[in-house]
Amino acid sequence: MTAFDGLTPGTWTLDPAHTAAGFTVRHAGISKARGQFGEVEGTLVVGEGASELRFEAVLKVASITTGNPDRDNHLRSADFFDAETFPEIRFVSTEVRGDSLVGDLTIRDVTKSVTLDFSYEGTATDPFGTYRAGFTGETKISRKEFGLTWNAALEAGGVLVSDEVRISIESEFVAPTAA
Repeated sequence: MTAFDGLTPGTWTLDPAHTAAGFTVRHAGISKARGQFGEVEGTLVVGEGASELRFEAVLKVASITTGNPDRDNHLRSADFFDAETFPEIRFVSTEVRGDSLVGDLTIRDVTKSVTLDFSYEGTATDPFGTYRAGFTGETKISRKEFGLTWNAALEAGGVLVSDEVRISIESEFVAPTAA
């Protein structure tokens, strides 16, 4: 990412209807389990250059969905995210480095610096006259580093849930009203 053509300075608002924040983990060593967060909030603050770009996203833990209600409830429990005690996951960028966005990810009150492979997808005006910008980002984390340590041993060896979690976000932002 070297240019942000079309981005006007100011605070852009994340459009949750056109944003997907999800994750993928290995399950039982033989497949993948996927999920996403239905409630996402965020802002994109655009300055005069790439070094002045700031991104913040908040995921509501209670909105997690994997397509399996029992697994969703387990993920919301104290075994995993503990949605009652830690209702939000938060990412706040600290730096743009080429095609990467560096920032602080907070899960269960544990904050770690992570680097997202980050792409600016461009801008467009929709049929209703709203000016929008799109971004995608991906990273991998160790869930254990964030206190997500629950697991179950498998009879044949290994564990039920991998430590590595792939995180992805596809986001769309609405321009400041002055844009």
